[in-house]
Amino acid sequence: MLRATGRPWRPWRRDHLGTDADRATFRTLHTAALASPALRAGLTRESAERAVRHLRALLGSSAVALTDTGGLLAWDGAGQQHAARVPALVQATLERTGSRAFGREDLHCVESGCPARTAVVSPLFVEDRVVGTLQAFAPVSTAGLARATEEVAQWVSGQLELAELDSSRTRLMEAEVRALRAQISPHFVYNSLGAIASFVRTDPDRARELLLEFADFTRYSFRRHGEFTTLAEELKSVERYLLLEQARFGERLQVTLSIAPEVLPVAVPFLCIQPLVENAVRHGLETAEAGGHIRITARDQDHECLIEVEDDGAGEDPDHVRRVLAGDRSVDSVGLGNVDGRLRAVYGDEYGLVVETAPGAGTKVVVRVPKFAPGVHA
Repeated sequence: MLRATGRPWRPWRRDHLGTDADRATFRTLHTAALASPALRAGLTRESAERAVRHLRALLGSSAVALTDTGGLLAWDGAGQQHAARVPALVQATLERTGSRAFGREDLHCVESGCPARTAVVSPLFVEDRVVGTLQAFAPVSTAGLARATEEVAQWVSGQLELAELDSSRTRLMEAEVRALRAQISPHFVYNSLGAIASFVRTDPDRARELLLEFADFTRYSFRRHGEFTTLAEELKSVERYLLLEQARFGERLQVTLSIAPEVLPVAVPFLCIQPLVENAVRHGLETAEAGGHIRITARDQDHECLIEVEDDGAGEDPDHVRRVLAGDRSVDSVGLGNVDGRLRAVYGDEYGLVVETAPGAGTKVVVRVPKFAPGVHA
């Protein structure tokens, strides 16, 4: 069989992977990829135990130890009798904050032919702060092992810095959710309880129902587990909020929901829709004597879920909205900037809020979220 080039066709084989150097590079990259997920969890005993054997494969040494600044987290390889000396090696390295080589005298090694009687120790850094060490053990410390240990330690430090960034992002999002909870309007709580109280004598069954809805709403809003939820749970909380507001506004507040069932299981950031609805009520309809209409839609759009919160109320100055989305905290807004910032942090800047508004023309806020995104699950 001939190809169009006229050259004989040969079946692809696994040995067609380039030179020996190419294959060595592929093996190194594969080994690094195996160690990376554990290190991205931070420097803990569990992550060190999962990563250390892959780091030994990268270094090709007799043994490898991973430590924090206090002592040994994980050991892999021969010569484990030297593990007791690891804390002393850590302290000696911290005193110089640079890589160090240690001989058999430092390890107190008296065993003839011990494969781990010397060590090279390199510090691990996160933001210029030493957080641990990488220790490579061998029969003889060579310049090649010293260089390799330093290079691998720098790569491990990079992974730990990424883990710190992930952790910082999570802490920031948790702080923003706490701030959002703190913004739940005291007027809303007071007005809701007032509306419930107004039904106690005239319609006790409805008062009881509204009180249960209020309890469920506050329970969801102040829950303490997970930064993500399903769209179904988020919309259920929105529905409770609107039921409580309708008890206060009566016929002045009209609501239309149009939700595609296929998007209900999509994972979304916790409290990303309810603040937008509260913003529509508070700024769009609360001051209008005739009330108004809020329309909430959620639909499937290829690989994304598209959510819209629209009101026909007073509208807002576009410059005012731009300042809110730019993070100007002096501008009064119920969580608009908070939600925008969290969406961008999770999905990227292209998934920030889109706000269409003008004075007297109502407001429409558009939320786009991927139906599937790495690390996002309810």
